[in-house]
Amino acid sequence: MLEDGTIFEGTGFGYPTEIAGEVVFNTGMVGYTETLTDPSYRGQILCMTYPLIGNYGVPSFDIKDEYGLPKYFESDKIQVKALLIHDLSDVASHWTCTKTLDQWLYEEKIPGVYGIDTRELTKKLRVHGVMMGVVSVSDKGPVDNARLKKLVAGAKYEGLNFMPEVSTSEVREYGDKDKDCVVLLDTGTKYSIIRNIMRTGYRAVRMPWDASYDQIMSYKPKGVVVSNGPGDPKVCTSTIKTASKLIKTSTPTLGICLGNQILALAGGADTYKLKFGHRGQNKPCVDLRDNQAYVTSQNHGYGIDPKSLEGTGFKVWFSNADDDTVEGIEHSTKPVIAVQFHPEASPGPYDCMFVFDRFKQIIDSGRITDGVKEAAKKKSKGGRKRVAKR
Repeated sequence: MLEDGTIFEGTGFGYPTEIAGEVVFNTGMVGYTETLTDPSYRGQILCMTYPLIGNYGVPSFDIKDEYGLPKYFESDKIQVKALLIHDLSDVASHWTCTKTLDQWLYEEKIPGVYGIDTRELTKKLRVHGVMMGVVSVSDKGPVDNARLKKLVAGAKYEGLNFMPEVSTSEVREYGDKDKDCVVLLDTGTKYSIIRNIMRTGYRAVRMPWDASYDQIMSYKPKGVVVSNGPGDPKVCTSTIKTASKLIKTSTPTLGICLGNQILALAGGADTYKLKFGHRGQNKPCVDLRDNQAYVTSQNHGYGIDPKSLEGTGFKVWFSNADDDTVEGIEHSTKPVIAVQFHPEASPGPYDCMFVFDRFKQIIDSGRITDGVKEAAKKKSKGGRKRVAKR
């Protein structure tokens, strides 16, 4: 049930319970295990627009990558509040499969509904904008609509601070201790960001979202990454304060998704809530340095006000080819860059992995540079050049 009273009836799966949250949609066709474990979805009910979900099942958390991180998940648990899909596959077939999607949701006490018109729901959210909603999966008789109306009326997303739920509570280190470190300010990070920090030759020091500048500097980092995460960036006051100090001291810094918005706020710019956000794996972004377009993976509901960048020292790096929203910023004089999309993908295309390589070169040189781009493109596998006519 949506906040306007619209009801979508379907068949429940996963765990029988009632839960309220912000209803959003994702247009991705694959990668539901990575998507459901993305901490940026904290507090949200997710509708998948691709009609068939669950056909390759769920792999084991015990399968690790070369860095010792779970290979097919972006955090240690499901982060969405509930899942809405059109067609649930009750038969799962894949060599890594250990359980079905239904079993996984039940184990993690997450409700799901299938058999609803996800196209109609998505169209409603696109016209109206994201809405609060409530999901009820009952195994004890009919659903009480009156109770659901009260539950959705009292539901809230904006203004909530999800950081204590998604950030690490203690410092964690990944990789070779003999290597130089990059501090990851964890505002809801995905494992793939940690993976790419190590891929570029550093060990990753993951710190809580409210870590101070002095705490970060005690590790003598070569650079700092401000991660993705859920909710309104303006709630992250501690992180914004720390990011402001990072900018002022010319500490090499990379922001990703929520980190992009936090760095903009720290520099004096403003952010706002998008009508229905960008969530999918085929979002076109244009690199304004050379007008080349890339297909990116995205998951965010807030954006940077481009007019507010004036006088901050930041300029637009990437722009969204669909709606001209800000998809990346770079500082004119400081070694600080940020992107609104997910260069680490997972799931999605790897076209923009060069963002991490550019950050490494900025660390090495101590300044903004374009030189890594061509080398990174040659290394990328399957990357295709796209030129946008603007």
